[in-house]
Amino acid sequence: MGDDTPHVLVVDDDDRLRELLRKYLSENGFLVSTASDAGDARARLKGLAFDVIVLDLMMPGESGLDFARHLRRESTVPLLMLTAMGEIEDRIAGFERGADDYLTKPFEPRELLLRLHAILRRVPTPPEPPARINMGTVAFDLGRQQLDRGGEPIHLTSVEATLLKALAERAGTVLSREELIAATGAEAGGRTVDVQVTRLRRKIEADPRLPRYLQTVRGRGYVLRPD
Repeated sequence: MGDDTPHVLVVDDDDRLRELLRKYLSENGFLVSTASDAGDARARLKGLAFDVIVLDLMMPGESGLDFARHLRRESTVPLLMLTAMGEIEDRIAGFERGADDYLTKPFEPRELLLRLHAILRRVPTPPEPPARINMGTVAFDLGRQQLDRGGEPIHLTSVEATLLKALAERAGTVLSREELIAATGAEAGGRTVDVQVTRLRRKIEADPRLPRYLQTVRGRGYVLRPD
């Protein structure tokens, strides 16, 4: 499959249905990952980016509704909710927690496929990141992963360059520590990301203690706001 193959995460505690959907969607042009509950889904989300999530509402432990509510605080990934409940109040509850669509069990796999394609068509294509971004007197070339001030290169370690590129490619978007760990391959977790951000600020900011460009969003992560 190519890089443009849509990646779907199927979250359902029903082993039989989960495997059926994995097989069917894989045969119909999707890259498929699966999770058996909310905790399993979080583990998948830490290391992978998904184009759409198929989420069962009635799961043991944390329900799909609760998981969706928490997910919406940090992600805009489209959600298609599955449930055995077909009452209007249940559908409203799903939409209130951020669902993009709703499908009642039992359903035809073909209908799920069509609904997923409809959701993906509605997702706006992200703009291409600029080849070069400016931060005051400092500029970063994304393609070459080079930082300079007035044409004079500023040394970046490979981790710093990868981290800055990840932030620059999604400038204006808050990225969690987990997303940045996945992007950089940092092995020591969130603390490593914090250290690298501190080092980058020393190379980018006029006053690293009062960062203008590489900002902390408390409780969520970091965001790069170039000129």
